[in-house]
Amino acid sequence: MAHTVDLAAQKNPASRGTTVLLVDDQPIIGEAVRRMLVGEEGIAFHFCRDASTALEVAAQIEPTVILQDLVMPSIDGLELVRQFRATERFRDVPIIVLSAKEEAAVKAEAFALGANDYVVKLPDRLELLARLRYHSRGYIALIERNEAFAALQASRQVLANDLETAAHYVRSLLPPPQRIGPIETDWRFVPSAELGGDAFGYHSLDDDHIAVYLLDVCGHGVGAALLSVSALNSIRSEALPQTNFHDPSAVLAALNKAFPMERQNDMFFTIWYGVYQISSRTIRWAGGGHPAALLLAPGAGQKPAMLESDGPLIGAVEGLEFNSGEVGVPVGSRLFVYSDGAFEVSRPDGSMWAFDDFVATLSEAPPESGVRLDRLLARIREISAKDDFNDDFSMLELAFS
Repeated sequence: MAHTVDLAAQKNPASRGTTVLLVDDQPIIGEAVRRMLVGEEGIAFHFCRDASTALEVAAQIEPTVILQDLVMPSIDGLELVRQFRATERFRDVPIIVLSAKEEAAVKAEAFALGANDYVVKLPDRLELLARLRYHSRGYIALIERNEAFAALQASRQVLANDLETAAHYVRSLLPPPQRIGPIETDWRFVPSAELGGDAFGYHSLDDDHIAVYLLDVCGHGVGAALLSVSALNSIRSEALPQTNFHDPSAVLAALNKAFPMERQNDMFFTIWYGVYQISSRTIRWAGGGHPAALLLAPGAGQKPAMLESDGPLIGAVEGLEFNSGEVGVPVGSRLFVYSDGAFEVSRPDGSMWAFDDFVATLSEAPPESGVRLDRLLARIREISAKDDFNDDFSMLELAFS
């Protein structure tokens, strides 16, 4: 039978004060302990006289500390300690053993079975209160840490699900590898675990011009992905007002005006934007803070031309101008446009992969479409010694026939 004091105690140990369960076959002990605790703020007292029902009573009241006798007629006290510790929900609840006398061997066995404290009954009232509160506080702190960890894990899972959904959405907006006029396109997109802000595309402006572009928003997460999608849609749908999309510098100036960082949660982005003219076999490009595109001419041993992208960042400062460049594209050339996640690779020792090695990996690969991209990905995983990336990996390959 259990004698209960403070029936208003809450079920969740972390949301209430000290909840004491005394297991002892002697009613006089139960009354003595009750009197020691009566009037103490934040302490609820429960008495279980029949040790064989102790686990059932504990399941009902969820104690934050258990006081239990060692000598009881229905069950041995040490066996009861063993049963509490063998039950998952009571594995960490502190147990204070009450004994009629100080016995080193019994005390050692009690601690070995999982008891937290050993008291010769009956102790002084202040001492008992101090021990009960001390052990209860430790258990409640453990419960709160476990709850906080579980909440954090749940929050991380929600975030991971959101990032995965955002990554699928970004991927759904990317154009399929395809042939556009004389250009064969291919790409690889591997989002990082935290999802960066990469997005890219290509489309015909008219019968003689093809646009290609890749942008990278600063930071990671859903916010960066949303900004990249907004900018991508503005370019893909040619929705920037009064903008000549045949003029790369005009496109970047319009993007800089449309996406000021103070209206984008202090986020900015880099971009490489080019327009290939089929009739003249030239590509005109402009860039804002983005890695240079690489134009690889046909033939063994050719060094790629660096189509620099040293203009200002998009959204950082209003009213800036952007310069453009132009270059001829020989038959059989390949253009590589990429984000910094393609070459900013850390080795396990913390050193960075050299950019020259990145260029060499692209240049020396077999000419078949896609082979260079796959070889580069394999090389990055080899260098970093891991399959996941710290930043989005995005790369376009355009083969000109």
